[in-house]
Amino acid sequence: GCLVPVSAVPQCTPARIDPQSAMADAQYDYDYFVLGAGSGGVRTSRIAATHGARVAVVECAPLGGTCVNVGCVPKKLMTYGAHFTEEVSGAHAFGWNVEKPTLDWQRFIENKNQEILRLNGIYKRILENAGVTILYGKGAFVDAHTVEVTAEDGSKKTYTSKYITIAVGGWPFVPDIPGKELGITSNEAFYLKERPKRVLIVGGGYIAVEFAGIFHGYGSEVIQIYRGEQWLRGFDGDLRKHLEEEYRRQGIDLRFNTNCTSMSKNAQGGITCTLTDGSTVDVDVAMFATGRKPRTADLRCEAAGVVLDKDGAVVVDEAFLTNAPSVYAIGDVINRMQLTPVALAEGHCLSDTLFGGK
Repeated sequence: GCLVPVSAVPQCTPARIDPQSAMADAQYDYDYFVLGAGSGGVRTSRIAATHGARVAVVECAPLGGTCVNVGCVPKKLMTYGAHFTEEVSGAHAFGWNVEKPTLDWQRFIENKNQEILRLNGIYKRILENAGVTILYGKGAFVDAHTVEVTAEDGSKKTYTSKYITIAVGGWPFVPDIPGKELGITSNEAFYLKERPKRVLIVGGGYIAVEFAGIFHGYGSEVIQIYRGEQWLRGFDGDLRKHLEEEYRRQGIDLRFNTNCTSMSKNAQGGITCTLTDGSTVDVDVAMFATGRKPRTADLRCEAAGVVLDKDGAVVVDEAFLTNAPSVYAIGDVINRMQLTPVALAEGHCLSDTLFGGK
């Protein structure tokens, strides 16, 4: 999501570091090295650079992270587009003579992609204008002051930095069931080449619920299954029940206390999903919306002395400091509040503390 109450955003802790001693240390290539150029990574890089620090950020995917590329932004575009059929269906009562609309899915996806590219470019300019060095590749720790960057062509180069911040975000979790490779996650749902006629969504969190509504709005037949008794755990009870009733009224096939045990290809070129009650459903697309986990598997955190919890999240204190005194972490990778404005606030706060004397 992209909205959060101000009161819920983590506040800055008092600075523990002299900002002058944090910069221009000749023994390091950079004063500040950031792993990941998502919302938090871009913000902390930019703010540190405006305070005068020598900053580099490494990213292996398009700039902007989850929110810009496979999260808030494209999801809102898809949600907006999915409402048009509902609006058109009600237009006649208000005096409008509207022909039955037809969908050009490919045109929509192309336009959505162009908007994402525009935002990628804005992030690039923001970093460059602040004087941040952008490195393209995968970063991993050598030690608590050194990062090895592997470029797309396989070449490797190491960089040293006085401080390093982990801001690599999260990644969709897929349960380990037979045939899981046939399913997609929210990442791939934004880039489907064709609108699926029939979709199975596995999960009952807000991502699953949003995509059920999106696909239904675009005319797909939607089956949503959830292993629990009621979806949207942690949300207001009345809201959960009202949404269930509304989704059922609109024709979405909701099945609670149900899970998927396996997936296989069928003769029609689609996917056959076997459910816990022994029944099967045949669909064009099966989407896992079964949670997200911190993307730390390939960072070699142990080389820097950075401790992870049982879910792979980086363990930090109230000032975002890890067990290693030179390494910090912000955003979804610390698995607290997985929200864009929270990552922005954490990144801004951290750079103000390290380099701004605040």
